[in-house]
Amino acid sequence: MSLKDRIQQDMKAAMRSGDKPRLGTIRLMLAAIKQREIDERIELGDAEATAILDKMVKQRRESISQFEKAGRDDLVAQEAGELTLIQEYLPEQLSETEINALIDAAMTDTGATSIKDMGKVMGQLKPKLQGRADMSAVSALIKSRLG
Repeated sequence: MSLKDRIQQDMKAAMRSGDKPRLGTIRLMLAAIKQREIDERIELGDAEATAILDKMVKQRRESISQFEKAGRDDLVAQEAGELTLIQEYLPEQLSETEINALIDAAMTDTGATSIKDMGKVMGQLKPKLQGRADMSAVSALIKSRLG
């Protein structure tokens, strides 16, 4: 079953159970996927759908950070709930050890020695880590090693 089909099945289940917060978040995910399909006139595969969900996770993390600074605990709770639900559809997150091993391999493969080579390393890592790691944290790890 494709990721999109799984999300649609879960939407039907949420409708039947009357779980409005879950239903709302699932509808947001499907809307984002369908919007991209309509804009580009293509049928998205699991990799593209995962990239969209990964972007939604990043947006939620940024929103939580901003709401915490503003003292809006009600909105922090809502965004955290959405974040948790969206992450259920992403592949299992990699451990820090696994991420470091992939970074080491990418730096060796590309011959990266300075911060100027960061684009090469990120280009090689992004397909492997998309949806499985926080790319901003990976970027920070690479910068610390190359800087």
